[in-house]
Amino acid sequence: MMKGKMLHLRRCSLALIVAFTALAATAQDKDKKESAILEGPATVKLEKYAELKVPAGFMFLDGNQTRAMMRRGGEPVSGNELGFLRPTNGGWAVYFEFSDIGYVKDAEKEKLDPVKLLQSFKEGTEHANKERAKNGVPPLEVIGWDKEPIYDPTTHNLEWCLRARSEGQFVLNYNTRLLGRKGVMELVLVVDPEDLDATIPEYRKLIEGHQFTTGENYAEYRPGDKIATYGLGALVLGGAAVAGAKLGLFAWIAVMFKKFFKIIIVAVIAVAAAIKKGYDKLAGRGRNE
Repeated sequence: MMKGKMLHLRRCSLALIVAFTALAATAQDKDKKESAILEGPATVKLEKYAELKVPAGFMFLDGNQTRAMMRRGGEPVSGNELGFLRPTNGGWAVYFEFSDIGYVKDAEKEKLDPVKLLQSFKEGTEHANKERAKNGVPPLEVIGWDKEPIYDPTTHNLEWCLRARSEGQFVLNYNTRLLGRKGVMELVLVVDPEDLDATIPEYRKLIEGHQFTTGENYAEYRPGDKIATYGLGALVLGGAAVAGAKLGLFAWIAVMFKKFFKIIIVAVIAVAAAIKKGYDKLAGRGRNE
């Protein structure tokens, strides 16, 4: 039974890709004007926040169709989905969501400590594994960074990749956060760990095709704009979890799993325990710096 549950965990994203393929097949039987699946090359809007260039050889779903695909694949939705992009003939995909948390100050750009952040993930995972055991879910072991958290002060992009293992199989959590004036564009790359290195160059080209709309760029901040209640470090740990600490530890675990289970998020488990261990200090740092 444990093995079956692990297989389900590892195949969550695969189920969504299969659901996407089913939608694509249906779209081929309809007039393209009626199809919600867009094939590149094209430029699409991520609602009012940004535009994205969809290259030739890629297929794109908007927010509504992304949620429809997820429901068809048996996955929960957050309501913040803006799009889903994947190669026509590829086994990886990118999710786009936007969190309107406000302007995230980057004063921590020189203070990101990958050693301490990794330790918080490990400690949090150990704590969460007790709950996983109660639910009959295999434990997770955080191995380390595939890519340490790094912030580019020129593009205002934050990236990291965490590697974990469960029942001898690796899972990856590759995240990119594009900071904007009023919030953060969240990109999550869903890819088999063995294919990560080969996929990253093409993924970076996709990111270059993202552009915030006028008035939404990080550099367009104006005094009086909403300020996020946490900084870059808390954003890596799961800044929304820090802000939502008052919901209570286990209530927040439920919320986060509902939102992120579709992409095999490892970080979420660690975040909840990190809150319990006092990482709300990061939130205060984000406010004061």
